[in-house]
Amino acid sequence: MNALQRTPLFLQYDGYPSVRCIDFGGWELPVQFYGIGREHEAVRSQAGLFDVSHMGEFLVAGQDAESFLQRMTTNDVSRLAPGQAQYTLMCYEHGGVVDDLLVYKLSAKRFLLVVNASNIDKDLQWLRKHLSGDVAIDNQSQQTALLALQGPLAVRILKRVTQASASVDALPSFHFIDKVSICGISALVSRTGYTGEDGFELYTEAGDAAQLWSGLLQAGKADGLIPAGLGARDTLRFEAGLPLYGQEISEHISPLEAGLGYFVKLDKGDFIGRSALATQKDTGLARKLVGLEMEDRGIPRTHYPVYDGSGSRIGEVTTGTQSPTLKRNLGLALLNNDHTAPDTGVWVEIRGKRLKARVVKTPFYKKKRPGKPV
Repeated sequence: MNALQRTPLFLQYDGYPSVRCIDFGGWELPVQFYGIGREHEAVRSQAGLFDVSHMGEFLVAGQDAESFLQRMTTNDVSRLAPGQAQYTLMCYEHGGVVDDLLVYKLSAKRFLLVVNASNIDKDLQWLRKHLSGDVAIDNQSQQTALLALQGPLAVRILKRVTQASASVDALPSFHFIDKVSICGISALVSRTGYTGEDGFELYTEAGDAAQLWSGLLQAGKADGLIPAGLGARDTLRFEAGLPLYGQEISEHISPLEAGLGYFVKLDKGDFIGRSALATQKDTGLARKLVGLEMEDRGIPRTHYPVYDGSGSRIGEVTTGTQSPTLKRNLGLALLNNDHTAPDTGVWVEIRGKRLKARVVKTPFYKKKRPGKPV
């Protein structure tokens, strides 16, 4: 049996008696430090600090780097200026998703890709399989640590420990500044996140992660900043309607079916999967992702089947929980298109019983954030 991988911050977890770690895709990661509910509420009302150093980072550089990424991803990389980031997806030829990722334009010929931890090896193989022209790919995942400072007080906390703090304060969403001194550590500061709140993602050398972690927690202590684990990260992104690879998107679920059409630029030119996605758009989707709210008492969970009033199966739940913020039992579900109108009644099978739910709009929770993704 292979040993679980650990982030550079693993030893810091021992300082929290209630921490609970789990096997997450081959990584030993904290699902909680104090409790999912407390950590979720901290991010919504104050701030939380996440160790997401398990994520993968690839440096893509060369004369043809931009044209290569244009062919590999669904969004329009040519719209990026240096200092901007972009959410995008890589697709298979049939339109299913290889992975969703962030692209950072460091300079005209250098880009940083941030990919899901469980897909690092697969993504690297996929990119290298299609490599052409003057492009080099360097997997920097092992030497890179990533911390996410999220919540309405994130700006105030970060400014306390950042040189040129005024620049951080004015940073729009999906923009970044490289080589910023935070707690005496050099980091790339990105106004991005996965919680539905304002906040930052901080990339630094793995060896500097512990100093950055402890410095941020100390700086934010008076504002209620606490570490947060994977459990709160999942409930926060769920409420904000943000997809999780393997649930809302996968090899078998296209970006259009998942409601991510904004990030698919069919008019930018050819890219892998474009033909299949264009056909989906032209002929109409057979299924799509929607929100569900339970009317009967029960919590929808991943893979629970969903039925219509005649008893025909029309799809399944991709993610579901009791929303910590809204105190309602909610789910995301991939349903046949003719059952996706708001207020449509459906039935979710929970422990052998079919319980009433209705289709609702997403995201369940939305908070205004600075700027707009490109």
